[in-house]
This record gives sequence, C-alpha cells and structure tokens, in this order.
Amino acid sequence: MALRQRIAVTLPAGPKVQDTVDRVRWAEANGYDDAWFGDGGAPDSLTTAAAIAHHTERLRLGVAVTPVFTRTPAVLAATANVLGQVLPGRFVMGLGASSQTMMDGWHGVPLDKPVTRVRETTVMVKSMLAGEKSNFDLETVRSHGYIQAPLESPVPVYMAALRSTMIETAAEFSDGVIFNLWPKRALPKMIEHVAVGARRAGKDPAGVEVVNRHMVLVTDDKESARARFRAAFAPYYATPVYNKFLSWAGYEDAAAVIREGWAERDRGKTTGAISDEMVDEIAIIGTEEECRERLRWCAQTGIHTHIIAPLGGATPEETARTFAAFTPDKLKL
Repeated sequence: MALRQRIAVTLPAGPKVQDTVDRVRWAEANGYDDAWFGDGGAPDSLTTAAAIAHHTERLRLGVAVTPVFTRTPAVLAATANVLGQVLPGRFVMGLGASSQTMMDGWHGVPLDKPVTRVRETTVMVKSMLAGEKSNFDLETVRSHGYIQAPLESPVPVYMAALRSTMIETAAEFSDGVIFNLWPKRALPKMIEHVAVGARRAGKDPAGVEVVNRHMVLVTDDKESARARFRAAFAPYYATPVYNKFLSWAGYEDAAAVIREGWAERDRGKTTGAISDEMVDEIAIIGTEEECRERLRWCAQTGIHTHIIAPLGGATPEETARTFAAFTPDKLKL
C-alpha cells in the first residue's frame, strides 16, 4: 500500500515553549500535516510534545530522534504511553543512536554498539507498548518484570538510520525509517536498503514510511546560504558517525579532508572540504520553485514525510518565507 506524502515543520521553534506553540498553530492553520522535533537539548522534545498537545487538533507530532542512550527502554515506553494518550493516533516515537559529540561529550555516556543498542531498545519498547511483561536479557539492555497497559491507538516506533546495516535493521524491526543529511546521490541506494530490510521482515516495502529532515532555505542568495550550511554542518561530518556516512555516500576524499582538518583544529580546511556541489547535494537551497522541485524529486525517489528545517541562523523573515513555500496550495507531491 503506497503511503501518502506528508509535509512537516521542524521543532522546537526556539528556546521558549511558546515559540513552539506558535509554530504548530501556524502549521495547522496553513495545512501542514506534521510537526517533528529534534532532540538536542533544551527544550526537551518529549516533555514539550506533551506540553503542546492540546494546542493541536490535527497535526501528527513526531520525535526525530530520541537517543536510546539517554533513557531506558522502560522510561521510553512510559513516556510514549503519555504521549499516545494526549495525542491518540497522532504521535510517533523516533529512536536513534545520536553521535559521539552528544553522547560522550554532553552526557558522558559511551556510544557503544549503536546499531545493536537501537535495535534492542526498539524491540523492547514495542513489546512494552503492547502491554507485554518484560523479560529481556539482551546484549546491550535488559529488563524483567516491567509492564504497562497497552493503548487503544498504539504508538508507532521509528528508527533513525544512515548506512546500509542500520537502514535494513530499521526497516526490519521498527515501524518506519528516519533519514538525515544525505547527499542526493545516496538516496536511491538508501531506499533500496529499506526494501531489503522490509522484505526480511515479510513487509511490503511500499508500506514502510520514510521520514526525512530536509535542511532548507528559500533564498535569492545561494552563496551566503551555502556558507551557513558549511559553518553549521562541517562539525557534524567530522564526527565518526557522519564522517563514515559521507564516505559511504561517495565522498571519501572530502570525508578524509574533513577528518584531517578537524584533528588539526583547522576550521578553514574542515569547512573548505565541503564544495558548493556537495552543499547542493545535501541541502535544499534556492528560490521557492527550485526548492519545491527538489522536494518533488525526493518524493518520487522514496521519501514520504518531509520535515522542512530552515538552516540554522535563518532570520525570522527567511524562516517564514521557507515555511510558506511548502503549504499545500503551493506544493503538490
């Protein structure tokens, strides 16, 4: 069964909860389908989702993604239970590994066996959400005797994935797959790996939702936008997780230079490794119609849910222009 296309705003909208309330109200009034949180610190995504639930009537809310290293499976299941009650049929729990910077640096938690940890956490959370008493002694997590009442509208659990093994694992063990920061040339093979994992679990690949956070800026000044992208995301591609992904996606030389520049603390070398061509492969930058056309290509290639994430540092005017370009009256997918 083919899934319908969905357009989402990104959350949180700012440091204050009211910022996010204002954005979801605007999104719902202007025909957006979803609103998806990132989970990178304050304000906390899961508690904010509960706090703003009564400000929406139609929007589906999701989290892309909550790191599995910062909350136990039982805590994740209990939290999803609340969100499933305040947003019945309208909440998606996204789980992922995050990165060394956030886990080792921010939380002091080793990023050990991320593929295994995400898979095992997903299996446990789905079991707990189904009301099954926990009885798990897995490689990275364990639980015995935990039980909670199942919900009338089960909360789906999605997994974030970058490279082949995690993508196939996500399609096999979770209810949907979440992508982020891929170069355009990599998307077709990423979608192929979704199909491999789905078939392994006996699923129809067409029924596995693929969610993506698009880094977007509607602008007439592409040069400035590219510079902002480099400044914001060169550090991402210096982390082991994203650096290996960049190599896997076909940018081995650029990934190597980024690693070297980061190790040498040479910001110019690190950002300089990301060419204009590479920026245009990863980000969606341009006029309204140029950006809409790129999103159409993404939809045709296999993305179902498109999170519009204005580039970091965008002014309020740029953010408003970017979101306005993707309302249903202007974008047909």
